[in-house]
Amino acid sequence: MTHSASPSNAIEADKGPLTGFPVGLLRFHRGELIAIAIIGLILGIIGLLWPGATLLTVAVIFGSYLIASGIFRITAAFVADGLSTGLRWLTGVLGLLVIIAGVIALLHPYESLVVLALVIGIGWIAEGIVDIVEGIRASGTARWLGIASGAVSIIAGIVTFLLPTLAVVTFVAIASILLIVVSVTTLLTMPRKRSTEPAAT
Repeated sequence: MTHSASPSNAIEADKGPLTGFPVGLLRFHRGELIAIAIIGLILGIIGLLWPGATLLTVAVIFGSYLIASGIFRITAAFVADGLSTGLRWLTGVLGLLVIIAGVIALLHPYESLVVLALVIGIGWIAEGIVDIVEGIRASGTARWLGIASGAVSIIAGIVTFLLPTLAVVTFVAIASILLIVVSVTTLLTMPRKRSTEPAAT
């Protein structure tokens, strides 16, 4: 005698490995995450290779990255199906803060290096807080990967606060390395794909 799957089992079968994300949304979430990490890698490499870096260089590279990353964070706040209202708002608000930091950097490229460093550092720290919050609500390996990714972003933000005492060229080189490290960490700690097809009985 065969039994048809119950509605609750059917719903579970449509869930991805990340709690609260249906398979389709998880695929979208991963795709955005990969895109942001690749953008970060490309901008980081450009920053390392850019000859005669200026304040405009700093603003364009890091402002662009922060805006792209902030858009991703806000999107994640909407598509995550299992977030509590509080976490959804926190993710969205911090994503908006990251976007604002990027916009400020792009609109005021000739502000002092101290101002740009503060804006970039705040953006990275906001990113790190989101990653840690998402890590805490996960379980198993995903929890520690999320926390590790957030910790790297926060450390990068704090280090950026200390860089304005350096020359602009040196600042761009070190900050670009930090951007590459953050991007690689994002790629290494993103949720993995898993097969969601039910086993044959």
